[in-house]
Amino acid sequence: MVKLKNVTPLDTHYLESLGFVWHTDADASPYISDALVILTEDEAQAFYEATNMLYDMFVEAAEHVIRHNLFHEIGIPFNLVDIIKESWENDVHWHLYGRFDLAGGIDGKPIKLLEFNADTPTALFETAIIQWAILKQNSMEESAQFNTTYEALLENFQRLVTLKEDVSDFASRYEGWKFLFTPIRGNAEEENTVRLLQHIATEAGYKTQFAFMDEVEFDDDGIYYKDERYELWFKLIPWEDIALEEPDLAMILNSIIKNQKAIIFNPAYTLLFQSKGLLKILWDLYPNHPLLLESSFEPLLDQKQVKKPIFGREGGSISILDEDGDVIEHVDDDYDNHKMLYQAYTELPIDKNGTSYQAGVFYAYEACGLGFRKGGKILDNHSKFVGHVVD
Repeated sequence: MVKLKNVTPLDTHYLESLGFVWHTDADASPYISDALVILTEDEAQAFYEATNMLYDMFVEAAEHVIRHNLFHEIGIPFNLVDIIKESWENDVHWHLYGRFDLAGGIDGKPIKLLEFNADTPTALFETAIIQWAILKQNSMEESAQFNTTYEALLENFQRLVTLKEDVSDFASRYEGWKFLFTPIRGNAEEENTVRLLQHIATEAGYKTQFAFMDEVEFDDDGIYYKDERYELWFKLIPWEDIALEEPDLAMILNSIIKNQKAIIFNPAYTLLFQSKGLLKILWDLYPNHPLLLESSFEPLLDQKQVKKPIFGREGGSISILDEDGDVIEHVDDDYDNHKMLYQAYTELPIDKNGTSYQAGVFYAYEACGLGFRKGGKILDNHSKFVGHVVD
């Protein structure tokens, strides 16, 4: 059973002063929970260790895909294969951050990997800023969380230059590179997440600029905003969307990377991690690993399972199937035409009201920040964010 501590919620004026404007859902209910999940130090440490181990496993699985040319098997668009190989082979294409979604980890339940949001993960603002602010505003110990997300991102921005763990010589190596930050216009959550990342990069020492995608120009010589060329570009736009909806742009970005005209974050190879097809590769490489759930491109025999599109977001087009393969839960969305993965079902921890809780752990060079989402059996875009406290 999930243990909770009630807190005084942050008022909307304060949230908006932080730049957090998506605080109220369409049904007028608060998006941020007025309770915190209570964890022990051992539970927090277990999330940290599991996430670090999983990242290393994902690196091995991605290397396996590249070595054995399994791109098609895990649904990678053909027009991104070259750019993925190029970014994988050159150390300058640094993975800035991602978020692991995990079941269990509470009240003695084993941690199990659900998926890795490696390319364009959301809930960053909530994890790095909001749940910390809840502790502060409730006069609680501000360090009583597994949450160094902000600091980890700041140091990882500096590693883009040093390419090593130690960032003490960042200033001497930094050559004044300009860093452009870009979301799609019209989504407040994505815009302010990108602005948060821009703020952290500025604090790290970069000269930064913000522009919406429709304001950015591309050619084989680089990435431009208002006639100024940028050597570094962060885009909160999924690589698979670029491949499928903007194939001409995918070709230009391939040329830009190959000719070393700019470095793009997150790198193209994170699409390998993002594909839920890699969960099947992981199971092939690490069968019966305690952190993994059995995964296949074919329905699993005689067991409850989850059917999910290899590319999809916020629970869209996910189904829970019973032992006979009949659908018992489903979330409608537009991802039904994607290749599907079948993953063994595992129960999420629940509170006294039967609400399910799913952990999300951010990774930026190492595991750095834990937060939770709560909702139904399938966590969709109606789920709520829940902070935590380590007691």
